[in-house]
Amino acid sequence: MQLRFPFRVAGVIDPDAAETAKADGIGRAVENTGPDWATACRNAIELMARRGIPFQAADLIAEGLIDEPDSPARWGGAFSTAAKDGVIEHAPESTTKSKRVTVHRSLCRQWIGTARARTAGTEAAA
Repeated sequence: MQLRFPFRVAGVIDPDAAETAKADGIGRAVENTGPDWATACRNAIELMARRGIPFQAADLIAEGLIDEPDSPARWGGAFSTAAKDGVIEHAPESTTKSKRVTVHRSLCRQWIGTARARTAGTEAAA
């Protein structure tokens, strides 16, 4: 977990500027993602969310639900949008090592379907 101070410390990076830069980068990634991959990825995220178990991008690939995107930046946009839309949220122990070989087991976020997403899965099955 990243250390965050509840107040500004003189001489450090501006957290508001960092959040703005993050949002801008995610926005560019979303805008530049092909619609076919974006739709397939969103469907895969929604399917995994309905299962109610923690997952990461590598799980979508391992399940055969989606291929690697043309740029790894696409993942952030896809997961951030799904989180903003209330489909997924950070899993309780959300930071783990990535299963994707291409990132050499770097740290990544795990996600889990929200209660609403899990309920949508049971309604669809009924």
